Amino acid sequence: MLPTRTHLPRLPRLPGDRRFALLLLSLAVSACGDWLYNVALLAVVFERTHSASLLALTTAARLVPMVVLGPLGGVLAHRYDRRHLIIASDLARALLMVALAAVALTGLPIILAPAIAAAATAAGVVHPPCVAASTARLVAEDELQRASVARAAIGQTAIVVGPALGALILLVASPAAAIALNGLTFLASATAVTAIAAQDAFRPTVGIAATNATSVLGDMRAGASALRGAPTAIRLTAAEVLCSAVAGLVTVTLVLVGRKTAGTSGYGLLLGAIGAGGVTGAMGMARIEATDQWRRILAAGLLLVAISLAALGLATNLLSALALAFLLGGGMIVSEVLSETALPRLLDDAVLSRAYGLAYPAAICGIVAGSLIAAPLVALLGLTGTLVAAGSCVLLVAALLLHHPLAMAVGAYGRTAPAGAEGGSNSL
Repeated sequence: MLPTRTHLPRLPRLPGDRRFALLLLSLAVSACGDWLYNVALLAVVFERTHSASLLALTTAARLVPMVVLGPLGGVLAHRYDRRHLIIASDLARALLMVALAAVALTGLPIILAPAIAAAATAAGVVHPPCVAASTARLVAEDELQRASVARAAIGQTAIVVGPALGALILLVASPAAAIALNGLTFLASATAVTAIAAQDAFRPTVGIAATNATSVLGDMRAGASALRGAPTAIRLTAAEVLCSAVAGLVTVTLVLVGRKTAGTSGYGLLLGAIGAGGVTGAMGMARIEATDQWRRILAAGLLLVAISLAALGLATNLLSALALAFLLGGGMIVSEVLSETALPRLLDDAVLSRAYGLAYPAAICGIVAGSLIAAPLVALLGLTGTLVAAGSCVLLVAALLLHHPLAMAVGAYGRTAPAGAEGGSNSL
């Protein structure tokens, strides 16, 4: 009897073609470098000053420029060649990492560290809207959700891999070496994008004459109008901001949960579990592409966030805390994937980068707000009370966001509504 041939299961195919694969490679390399460098940056600041206040300032310096300048990044992505912007951003950040490594190696004032970190974030504000707007051109519309899943999975994997690499490097080398390595990741990212041929996918959506005739504030208003014309996009973005606030909250409260359940090693393990849950959740989202499932998926994701967040406050051992952190990461990724998918599906290409330039900083603002409110809440309610209250708040906001169907019909600034969508008949 002839032996039967064993067919190995095929790995899932990436959406798009080689161009999108190179864009993902660029994103993956720089994202891991960012998390790696964050570990080294905080190590340098603490070793030099032993100041918790300066650690907080340094963390804020890495986030605030994205909140403040993010809308400008969307305008630039609308006006100029996105391939050139990504490459210029990567090269500028590589140079800034050289400067930061010099601060770490020498006796230069340590206050330069948060200043350079802020400059690096400012140089990177064009990157997210450029990638988002280019993705919508590099993949087919029916592959947008899988493309969003791939980008989200890279972000979640970087949360796990980046700090681990940073910790390993710090065991055998100086923080300056880790920071310099991050500079190399930006060069690698720029090289990957350079390998993508210049083409329409990266070209601006307006001509020079139209660009000169429109003010920066006018472009920002157009992005805001586009979002207002797509209520579904607004509600999915609001869900992402909500989960970003949860992420900011848990970056602080997980320190306490980790100490309660596992001692000093618990925090890193719990963060890793959240990242692993996010990757797993993103992979699950890749199997669900029908827009008529969005409302149910978002409801399930937010319910999972609410329950696991509240239960974390009651966790008494590491195993249960890890399981809950894993579920929390899986629930939070749902809103990110749906929001990233909805914007290019619901908004016209002419306004996509400007709208994304508002939506992405809003999510970052959620992280900042969540981290800032965590300590006062813990002081007022205690750890358990804070996490239970936060879970209850997620349930309340979820009920408000999902009270009405997610209608696919959009306004004048959005894409043309599908046939049958008028009057809200194509609702989710």
